[in-house]
Amino acid sequence: MTGIELDRLRRSYRAAFLRCMSGADERALHAGYEIGRSAVTGGLSLLDLAQTHHQVLLEVLQTTPPDDLERIARAASDFLVEVLATFDMTQRSLRRGTGDAGSGGTALPGWSGSQPEET
Repeated sequence: MTGIELDRLRRSYRAAFLRCMSGADERALHAGYEIGRSAVTGGLSLLDLAQTHHQVLLEVLQTTPPDDLERIARAASDFLVEVLATFDMTQRSLRRGTGDAGSGGTALPGWSGSQPEET
């Protein structure tokens, strides 16, 4: 990703993130989804999105009153889930298309890719 593309992503992400922090309604969350969709279609990295999210969140947390931290953290989590939803759907679609259940020979040793059973 070029520096210009990364700057554009950060500006868009920051604006949508701040709208979401002021009130996580469906429109604000949908903006996050659209950022993720644009990232997938534009060939951007999941790592670029994660790094951008954390940079913007850190900026917000630096000016957040302590009694508002939990609300901000929950809203930030909801926003990030929306941003990453397109990546998740794409990955699931690719797995279904190739018949891969997630192992594909690239998993860590001892890792099946499934969630552990609760006891």
